[in-house]
Amino acid sequence: MNPLSQFEANPLGDPQVAAVTPGQLAAVIAFAALCLGFHWFGEEGWVPLLDSANLALHEAGHPLVGIFSARATVYGGTLFQLVFPLAAAVHFHRAANRAGVAGAMVWLGENLFNIARYMADARAQELPLVGNGDHDWTEIFSRWHVLHLDGRIAGITRGIGLILIVVAVVWLYRRWQDSRESA
Repeated sequence: MNPLSQFEANPLGDPQVAAVTPGQLAAVIAFAALCLGFHWFGEEGWVPLLDSANLALHEAGHPLVGIFSARATVYGGTLFQLVFPLAAAVHFHRAANRAGVAGAMVWLGENLFNIARYMADARAQELPLVGNGDHDWTEIFSRWHVLHLDGRIAGITRGIGLILIVVAVVWLYRRWQDSRESA
């Protein structure tokens, strides 16, 4: 058996890309369903292990961005929540791992749900906060003079998260279909 038979040509020009397996497709669909299920049907909208890691990334982002600018510190948490899944997607793309790219995009979409929840709380400030007790999005929206739009901006952010998750799953499903047709 040819060891390269599991690979197919990549339409983006990369020499070899692993074919998407049914197991990879099922894993990404299950991950997406788990994330959506916790957010839609869970009382707190919290994916236990994943969101604990996301919170750690968020909190680490504040002081690390603060090294470069005290004024930008408030953006650091959300920035890290976005940068890490994007970095994972880039890594998986370079490794020609389509399931990894899709999984990272689901992670990014799920992070946007949490960011949206935090945004929507900017005026009410009812969510329990970690750290020094300042509400990032109250500060950010006040700076931008859009605090009164916190709910609308949160809704758009939540919608983008949902679109990312759905597009990631559909994209991977189509790559799986392509793998089957070229086999």
